[in-house]
Amino acid sequence: MKFLLITLITHLPDPVTGEKKSAANRLREVIEKAVLAEELGYDGFAVGERHEDPFISSSPPVVLSNIAARTSTIGLFTGVTTLSLLDPVRAFEDYSTLDNLSDGRLELIIGKGNGAAQAELFHVTAADQWDRNREGYELFRQLWQNERVTWSGHFRPELVDAKTVPRPLQARIRIWHGSATSRDSVDLAARHGDPIFSANVSNTVEPYAELVRHYRQRWEFYGHRPEDALVGAGTAGFYVAPTSQEALATYRPVIEARLAVQRRVGMPVVFDSVEDFVARSSAVIGSPEQVIDKVGRYHEQLGHEVMHLSADADGVTPAQQRRSLELFQSEVAPVLRAHMPSRPLISQLRLGNAARQAG
Repeated sequence: MKFLLITLITHLPDPVTGEKKSAANRLREVIEKAVLAEELGYDGFAVGERHEDPFISSSPPVVLSNIAARTSTIGLFTGVTTLSLLDPVRAFEDYSTLDNLSDGRLELIIGKGNGAAQAELFHVTAADQWDRNREGYELFRQLWQNERVTWSGHFRPELVDAKTVPRPLQARIRIWHGSATSRDSVDLAARHGDPIFSANVSNTVEPYAELVRHYRQRWEFYGHRPEDALVGAGTAGFYVAPTSQEALATYRPVIEARLAVQRRVGMPVVFDSVEDFVARSSAVIGSPEQVIDKVGRYHEQLGHEVMHLSADADGVTPAQQRRSLELFQSEVAPVLRAHMPSRPLISQLRLGNAARQAG
């Protein structure tokens, strides 16, 4: 199994201390966390894209370019690139540039996005959001694979023998399709032979597992070999400590603060207590043994080869978070990697090829 750290770069007061960093310091914190992730041996680092409060992750290629300059081996992911909001030509130019600057370590996770503010900023509606995502994806693919493209669609001006530069380092980039509920998204992924990344955050495992099963069915329907389907999955929370008691005691204020916000703003509350959240959500909170068991149970349902973990401190101290990240890598990751084999990420393939060429 492969392990990514992910951030949507929320810009909020600490849920326990109430301290709020400046936007500049919060962004620098993300860069430093990616450097630490590489140092500790994580496989990838993902930056989300949102265009509304309380997030300041509106420009993932800029953030990832900074990370690329400070790292050399870790995979660089978006999580997700909202192609429904972007001009595919401009998105291609940004990510092709990043692909070159990162020495081909880039993988994209795309999705249609959500949020009322995004719709207001970009004039994208719920009625056309999915069609924009599909069309944007299909044009983006053509631009990546062909130096000159002739194309017409519904949501941007046509292209006639258009040349796009710079050309990417990777001839074919791996594009994951992120989805929480959409069968259209997983069908699009299956049709094009792409992997999916299940959100796996806001609910119990059952609806996500059903969507993954649908993806695998459609994968075979489109003529692909069953064993080639590739699935990733998220987690709703992350904190590992030597004992379950310490993990729960440390992370309890974080969960309680989150539940309080959900109730205050009228959001649906799926997990109504700390104990319920730890037991029934995808959160990996506990001792190394508990985390290994939890991931194993989810793997039985999803068959995922990649999982993401929160890169954010979320109310614990930097020292506590670092210890959690270290403990996961030393006590949890080796067991999961041994028992749940996975295919290499793009960055690992490139490193392997470079080593063979050097030898």
